[in-house]
Amino acid sequence: MSEWVFFHDRLVPAAEAHVDIHDAGLLHGVGLFETLRSYGGLMFRLSDHLDRLYRSAEQLGIPIGQDRQQLADGLGELLEANHLPDARIRLTATRGSYRQSQTDEPAGGTLFATAAAAEMYPPEYYQRGMTVLVSDARVNPHDPTVAHKTLNYFARLLVLRQAQAKQAGESLWFTTDHRLAEGCLSNVFLVKADTLLTPPLDTPILPGITRRVVLELAEREGIACEQRALTVQDLLGADEVFLTNSIMELMPVCRIERHAVGKDQPGPIYRVLQQRYRSAVARECKLT
Repeated sequence: MSEWVFFHDRLVPAAEAHVDIHDAGLLHGVGLFETLRSYGGLMFRLSDHLDRLYRSAEQLGIPIGQDRQQLADGLGELLEANHLPDARIRLTATRGSYRQSQTDEPAGGTLFATAAAAEMYPPEYYQRGMTVLVSDARVNPHDPTVAHKTLNYFARLLVLRQAQAKQAGESLWFTTDHRLAEGCLSNVFLVKADTLLTPPLDTPILPGITRRVVLELAEREGIACEQRALTVQDLLGADEVFLTNSIMELMPVCRIERHAVGKDQPGPIYRVLQQRYRSAVARECKLT
């Protein structure tokens, strides 16, 4: 069976979905994307992902030709057509072709989504913890795109590739004024003296969907939590460190380069929040 993609406003075979060579996303990275997980055929926190997409689109002037319900329905049809109950969905929206008046594209830019079978990180990462590096690259707080999930991810992917070449799973970024920001593909949490710590959104960092869920779960569990500026000393002095994104969910970090975090094993607050996250997925995606 051919792979199906959601393209503009309908499902089409992947071989028939073509992006114009003058597309702003292709030429200049003018676009946004979302990465979602589905479990048992239902997308986890779809509404939150769409909130972020439409909010960024409005702020950055990227038109999206479908309304929220049409887009949500299209993503559901995408999963069904590809027979993928447990999937990784990639949704992309660009500014559209610079020659749009000469193309057959509908007004509102380019919009498409693909789905593939979900591939989790290696189980040993969750059991023994991930090793991360500290990147020499820096987040510029004055970059107007930095808190948005734009297509311009090459710098992040290059730094991640360098980390993987050194047998690390992620690399952490600091800002140009030395505040902890995030990973290449993830948000970061620390635990110190039983308090959950994470950089505030105005660092700036990407407002991660899994990050938001973790903060909700921590409040529900009565875990003290602070969103505040964090330094490298906070990072190296943490009792626990973990990362979040929609694909990895919650990932324990037990080594920062050659520095062991805590007892060099996933910590108790991480374990509680990971269990609660899995329960939230099961409940909201009707797996139980």
